[in-house]
Amino acid sequence: MTHETHMRRGHPITFGLLIFFGIIELSIAAWLTSQFNKFNNEQFVGERDRVRYTLFASIWTVVFSALFLILFAHSPNGSMLTSVLAHLVYLTLTWIIWTAAAAAITDVLGGGLDCSLGIYTYCHQLDALEAFAWVEWILVTFAIIVVIICAIVSARRGNGVRGHLV
Repeated sequence: MTHETHMRRGHPITFGLLIFFGIIELSIAAWLTSQFNKFNNEQFVGERDRVRYTLFASIWTVVFSALFLILFAHSPNGSMLTSVLAHLVYLTLTWIIWTAAAAAITDVLGGGLDCSLGIYTYCHQLDALEAFAWVEWILVTFAIIVVIICAIVSARRGNGVRGHLV
């Protein structure tokens, strides 16, 4: 299999997974935000704010990953919007956003919660929020490594980082 075949198959799978887990994370974060807004029952303001930031990270990922997925499928010969550079910029920003989101929610929960203690009102949901934040971070990390490899290959072919993934 050629590099092009791997990219044509792997890109939709990777971005599809980013969207899928982003929607799960978005659902959990939106529900928690709704509950905190309705009942004002967060443990402290930092918990509420970090859940809201995770909601932002989820929306960012779902919207822009869907855009990149559509553009990649729509432009088989590539365009500037589907170039290695465009992917590198998007994934770098997304990686920074998810690093901050996953670290922030992990920090507020102390690395995970023991739900048997009954301290947090939405313990299981907060644990799931943390877990899926790290899943998103892992997926973005994987994607950015692949794009860096593609950038190196593109540069060696003489196309530079403005070259296309396939």
